[in-house]
Amino acid sequence: MRKLGYLVGALAVTSLAASAPAGAQEQKVDTAKIANAKTIFFDDQTGDAAAGGAALGELKKWGRFEIVQDQSHADLIVLLSIDPFHAGSAVMADGKIGEVDADGNVEETPVTEHKKSASSRDAYLTVVVPKTNEVLWSDSRVWGGVLTGSDSAGERLVKKLEKDVGK
Repeated sequence: MRKLGYLVGALAVTSLAASAPAGAQEQKVDTAKIANAKTIFFDDQTGDAAAGGAALGELKKWGRFEIVQDQSHADLIVLLSIDPFHAGSAVMADGKIGEVDADGNVEETPVTEHKKSASSRDAYLTVVVPKTNEVLWSDSRVWGGVLTGSDSAGERLVKKLEKDVGK
């Protein structure tokens, strides 16, 4: 009987531990604002032309938005990067975070260190409102591998965005 009690307790703790990360990973998604947008600016900050090109190709194939070349004419920015998005800030080469002013200048924020993602093989796709830096949607994916291809992360993230937003 005592073993049954330990087993039930262990199962309860295991189920709580398993459900905690899932809840913590849930994201705020504002699909209405995304669905109402007409134009997007695609910003590839990965440094990998093939991965960015595949993501841009998937956005064009989706056909939901007009892709503009000037960020100031876009309703939304779709950002593909290798680091999580930090609204109004920039990560400098030494790992420190700087604040971006209205003129686009970066000034170092004292005593801040940017922690690089746990895996340098992550790609992030973030949908941002340009004027407010409000994040409407964001997700990440492992960069790629033998089965999926090394350039597929951005393309797969766009497909996930398409699924979440709809046609």
